[in-house]
Amino acid sequence: MRGFALRGAVALGAVLIGAAYLTAQEKDSTMPRVENARVEQRALSGPLAAAMKALIEQATQVEWIGYAEPQVANDREVCCQNYSGSRGSGNCGICRLESGDHGVNMTSRDGGGDSGRNGTVRLEGPHNVVVLLRAEEKHLRKLRVVSDECTLDVGGLPFVWLTGVRPAESVAFLTGYVHGENFDEHENRHVGEGALTAIALHADESADRALESFVRPEERESLRKHASFWLGEARGKAGLLALQKMAKSDPSSDVRGHVAFALSVSRETGALDEMIRMAKQDESAHARGQALFWLAQKAGNKAVGTITSAIENDPDTEVKKKAVFALSQLPKDEGVPKLIEVAQMNHNPAVRKQAMFWLGQSNDPRALAFFEKVLAQ
Repeated sequence: MRGFALRGAVALGAVLIGAAYLTAQEKDSTMPRVENARVEQRALSGPLAAAMKALIEQATQVEWIGYAEPQVANDREVCCQNYSGSRGSGNCGICRLESGDHGVNMTSRDGGGDSGRNGTVRLEGPHNVVVLLRAEEKHLRKLRVVSDECTLDVGGLPFVWLTGVRPAESVAFLTGYVHGENFDEHENRHVGEGALTAIALHADESADRALESFVRPEERESLRKHASFWLGEARGKAGLLALQKMAKSDPSSDVRGHVAFALSVSRETGALDEMIRMAKQDESAHARGQALFWLAQKAGNKAVGTITSAIENDPDTEVKKKAVFALSQLPKDEGVPKLIEVAQMNHNPAVRKQAMFWLGQSNDPRALAFFEKVLAQ
C-alpha cells in the first residue's frame, strides 16, 4: 500500500509539473515551445538591466534566460544551425541550446508564404524574435537569437522566461554588450555578435538609432562592418539612409567596401543606385572594386554598363581587373560575350589577360570557339 501511494504521488507530481508548464505557456503567448528544461516564468517588475544583473549573478551553475520582442519584417525566420528537422514543431525544428554550434540560419520569404518541412503552410513569418542568454558562474557567456516558431531544447537546465520586457529597454540593455570592450575577443564574440543580431531584428525604432550609433566613424572598424550588414539586411529605408551616409563619409576604404556588400543585401530600390555611384566615384580602388563585384551579384545585366565603363575608364588597373572578374559573375549570356569583347579589344594587356583567364574558367562553348580562333591566327 505504501509503495502504491509513493508511485501515485510521483505520478501526481509529474502531472502537476506538466500542468504548470502548460499554464506557463498559456499565460504568455510569446514563449516558444520549450523541451527538456526546468521552466520558470517571471514578470519583469523593474528595469531590465537590473533584473538581468541579478539573474546572472545568482547563476552559480548554468541556466538560460529568455524573452521575446516583436521582430522586424515578418518574412524572415531565424533558426539554429543545429536544427534537427521537424517533429510537428515548426519550420525551424528543434534548436539544441547546449550543442557546440552557435550559428544561425536565416531565411527570407519574399513571397510571403512558406511550406514548412513538416508539410504545413505558413501564411505569415514569425512575429517575434527570442533573445536567449546563457549565464554561468555569475557571468553571461552566450547570447543567441531565434524566431519564436523554434522549439528550444535546453539540455535539462533551468530556463527563466521573462515577460513584460519593453522593446526600447531591450535594445538599450543589448547595446551595452555591443559597445563592450571585448566585442572582438574570441570568448566574448558569442555575446557581442549575438546582441548586435538581436538588436537588428527588433521591430522598434530604437533599433535603428542603436545601429546608427554603431557605425559612427569613431567606432572601431570591426563593429562598423558588422553593423553595416544588418543595416542592409534588416533595417529597410532607415538602414539604406545610414548606408548611403557611410558610403560617402566613412574614413575607411575597407569599411566602405563592406558597405557595398551591405547595399547588395538591401531590398530598398535606392541601394542599387548607391552601389553604382560607389563603383564610379569612390576615391578608393578597393571600394570601387567591391562595389563592382557586388553589383554583378545583385543586378545581373543591369550592372553591365557600369562594369564595362569601369573597364574602359577607371584609372586603376586593379579596379579594371576586378571589373573583368565582375563580368565573369554575370549570367553567361551577358558575361561571356563581354569577356570575349574585352579579351579582343581592350588596350591594357593585363586586362586582356584577366579576361582570357575568366573565359577559360567559364567552360562555355563560345569561349572555346574564341580560343580556337586565337590559336589559329
